[in-house]
Amino acid sequence: MAYEDVHFIDANKPVWNYSLFNEEIISNFQNGTLYNAYEYFGNKQFTVLGKQGTYFAVWAPNATEVSVVGNFNDWKEGIHQLYVRLDQSGIWEGFIPGCAKGEVYKYTIQGFQGKLIQKGDPYAHFWEKKPLTASITWNFDFEWKDSEWMLTRDSHNNLDAPYSVYEVHLGSWMKPDPFNEESFFSYWEIAERLVPYVKEMGFTHVELMPVMEFPFDGSWGYQGTGYFAPTSRFGHPEEFMAMINYFHQEGIGVILDWVPSHFPYDSHGLFMFDGTHTYEYADMRKGYHPDWNSYIFNYKRGEVRSFLISNARFWLDRFHVDGLRVDAVSSMLKLDYSRNEGEWEPNEFGGNGNIEAIEFLKNMNEMVYRDFKGVQTIAEEATNWPGVSRPTYTDGLGFGMKWMMGWMHDTLRYFKQDPFYRQFQQNQLTFSMMYYYDENFMLPLSHDEVVHGKSPMIYKMPGDEWQKFANLRLLYTYMFMHPGAKLLFMGNEFGQTDEWNYKTALRWDLLQYDCHIGLKKCVSALAHLIKQEPSLHTNQFTPDGFEWHDLDHRNESVISFCRKGNSAELLVVLNMTPVERLDWHVKMKAKGRWKEIFNSDLKEYWGTNHFSNEEEISTEIDTNKQFYINIHLPPLAGIVLKKIE
Repeated sequence: MAYEDVHFIDANKPVWNYSLFNEEIISNFQNGTLYNAYEYFGNKQFTVLGKQGTYFAVWAPNATEVSVVGNFNDWKEGIHQLYVRLDQSGIWEGFIPGCAKGEVYKYTIQGFQGKLIQKGDPYAHFWEKKPLTASITWNFDFEWKDSEWMLTRDSHNNLDAPYSVYEVHLGSWMKPDPFNEESFFSYWEIAERLVPYVKEMGFTHVELMPVMEFPFDGSWGYQGTGYFAPTSRFGHPEEFMAMINYFHQEGIGVILDWVPSHFPYDSHGLFMFDGTHTYEYADMRKGYHPDWNSYIFNYKRGEVRSFLISNARFWLDRFHVDGLRVDAVSSMLKLDYSRNEGEWEPNEFGGNGNIEAIEFLKNMNEMVYRDFKGVQTIAEEATNWPGVSRPTYTDGLGFGMKWMMGWMHDTLRYFKQDPFYRQFQQNQLTFSMMYYYDENFMLPLSHDEVVHGKSPMIYKMPGDEWQKFANLRLLYTYMFMHPGAKLLFMGNEFGQTDEWNYKTALRWDLLQYDCHIGLKKCVSALAHLIKQEPSLHTNQFTPDGFEWHDLDHRNESVISFCRKGNSAELLVVLNMTPVERLDWHVKMKAKGRWKEIFNSDLKEYWGTNHFSNEEEISTEIDTNKQFYINIHLPPLAGIVLKKIE
């Protein structure tokens, strides 16, 4: 970073007139193309004219005065007034000698019509622990030791790599006191428990629900106020860095949930930042989100685009994260999202697309894939918007992947049925492949499916206790063998019996029961299997990697498909009913020898273990000169066969 010369009126004044900005930086900021704004805004500790202190810079274009207040001046405005730049940029800045790292502060802003407000720093890297709301002066001090991962992570994160994601809410995965809402482990204490667990389970990545500072636990992090700071609930930023570093040292990627779609109205946050609509649209037909009682970023304003794209870059740059899952993309794309007729205004071409939000997403993705090798952006987008995960040069949005919400809804609808009726609903499973190649899809069973009365996964399944667990093992088998990346929310892997509650820890006590232990082992085996078998991840987004094998047994509800990579072919056979099927003939195209490499009905998974295919299976020829193999299908089970010759 090249600093300009020091400009000051009087070195004896409380605030020195000092700047990190130049004309080019200001121009980029205003045009929405300053992608490293965090290097200039916020607070930074360094030495000026032999005096250690802190530099502050904040954008408040409609302010008439801005002061830094904190414990160091007894929270009195006017003592440490910042200087406004004379270039009409709306940037206030200054250097306060003697202000050290760890000082609590806010900006007191005299804004529109003389209104006096106190705000946290939008670019602060550390905040007070809730319910306190001030920012904290902070320079990062951490030595990364993940160079091996960073040099090779493209092999872990590219679209031909195995990709199974464990979605985690850090505040409730595990707690010191499982039933105390305010009881939290530190980042490092979580890491000591979570990293070995994710590695044992076989997941390739972990996705963390939003960790950017947020005031209300009940928002799960999706209503953020500190976009450039990991939440202080679990410790200081370097502890969060240490957690990511540990994941990387164990060969596990880290994805962050990122929310550039909306923000809350908390008084210390971004809303009405300088007394006017600074970060949000002024027209509430575009600027207010009725679903979440929050406010929508003004993507037309260059300074806001610089803020958001810099924020995406910040987590990739300073925290070494491997991907961003972008929340609520549908709400960003459409002006009429959750709005009735008359509650929205068409764009300049008469359509419902938010043109500036579309452009923002394209610019953000272009920056990410240009500047960071081996990362992914993943869109939570639930409509049929075309080209979400297609390159921007083909008029796509430029994401690497998109959540396959249609697959999730159809799959859960199918498995919730009594197995007898599945014979009439086979299309709910097969329909996914009709549009699968339109995007690079991730198959999600996320937190949204186990809250708000939707019931935990195990109780979505029909039947008695044994059938519920068998059905869930079968569903997971289908999910992990289906093409695409996978995402499973915490607790789903062992059959959590309560809906997810952010106030309490997962029900780890359930792992004293064989049924829950067995389900966990089954999921682990599946996660390890997709890493071990190239056919389950190479070509996972191309037609070369998948083929329906047999869809002609609707009455029996048995379906089969092949997964094909550059190595051995795999055959997946799913028995969707509790009927045991001995000597089941599967037609084959040619002779060969096959070996069973997975069976969801094994005893160690809490299955019946009555029928397996332990010996090698050779292709036979029937009287019609057709090839087939003879296998045994356990009830409500999936098996995977590998061609070995």
